[in-house]
This record gives sequence, structure tokens and C-alpha cells, in this order.
Amino acid sequence: MMSVHRAQSRYEGGDRAAGIESRHAFSFGSFYDPDNLRFGAILACNEERLAPGAGFDEHPHSHTEIVTWVVEGELTHRDSAGHTRVVRAGDVQHLSAAAGVRHVERNDGEAPLTFLQMWLAPLEAGGEPAYTVVPGIADSTPYALPAAGAMLHVRRLAAGERAAVPDAVRAYVHVVSGEVALGGDRLAAGDSARITDAEGMELRAAGAGAQVLVWELAG
Repeated sequence: MMSVHRAQSRYEGGDRAAGIESRHAFSFGSFYDPDNLRFGAILACNEERLAPGAGFDEHPHSHTEIVTWVVEGELTHRDSAGHTRVVRAGDVQHLSAAAGVRHVERNDGEAPLTFLQMWLAPLEAGGEPAYTVVPGIADSTPYALPAAGAMLHVRRLAAGERAAVPDAVRAYVHVVSGEVALGGDRLAAGDSARITDAEGMELRAAGAGAQVLVWELAG
């Protein structure tokens, strides 16, 4: 079973006056939708756009696996565990909040910043915070997130190129850029698909090609 969710149906948040534009795929913050709380382990999928100099001041997280994909620009990360990093397009950043951590996310560059941030529920609560960045992750090397029973696949497809959707209990597909055909539907940038009992499905890039993130979820 597959349900498609269009970019225009996302809830708009953020603070435009402060240079922050946010689009939320799930119930988030002041926006509460009891029928759209999560999909498997995924709790949030937020598209964030930060103007130069804009950002999120220090704030807390706990019991959440936070994975960030920078689309364009540079994201500056600082956290209470002592990590400081500039994350660039094509990097995967993973902050395991565990029992508790505080962090800052900013656009300290001169160009606009766009990133996709996904929150996943851990299989077990507690533990010590951890931070990882995988620079320039390749399509052939998925990022495993065993703490949430999940794996992130990156698909960069040229026009007409095809790629399999992993056979999984659940799969979450998000189109970062371009357009793809999937299961009889056409998905454009910002669109997503939630698939239950995925089997034998594939993506096919349309137009000039596409970049897609696919979460393989064990439950």
C-alpha cells in the first residue's frame, strides 16, 4: 500500500521575519494532526530554509535520532557535547540525542541554506549523546541507523534511470529535487510517499533527473 503526500500539503512553520522558512510533513510543534503523527520510526521530516545569518538558537532534544541532509549551502552545528561542524551538501549528519543534548543550527555562510531534517524514534530510550557526519555519502553506501531500526538510501538518478525501492515493512520516499515515477504516480520535488510492505517497487527519473532519499524501516 502506498500513500502520496504532496509538497503543497506540508504545514508551513518557521519565522519568515527571522529568515526561517519551514515545511513539515508530520504533526510538529504548534501544528497538531492526530492522524499524521508518525510513519514507523519517522516522527518528522522538515524542510528548512535559512537565510544568511539566520538559525535556530540553542534548544534541547532527547530520545530522538536526528538525521540531516543538506541540499544547498552550509549548515553550522554546535552541541552541548562539544561537537562543532560545518555540514555541506551531500553530507549526512546524525545527532543521537539519547538522554538529552542541546544544539544550535545556523547558516553562518553568505548563501541561502536548505536542508532536510528527519527525526526518528529510537528502539530504546536513554544512553549518551553521539554525533556523526558522513561526508559526501555515495548512492552505493546506505547509512545504517540501527538505533531506530532504519537505513537511509540516497538515489541520484539521471533522466530515465531506474532504482529499486528496498523491500521492507515500511519505506519512506522523499524527492529532494527533480521528478520521479513511482507505482503509477509522478512525484516532484518536496513530494513524498509512504509505502507499507514494499516489494518489487522502483523509482524512474523523469525530466533532467532526480535526487531522492529513501528510508528503509524495519517496523
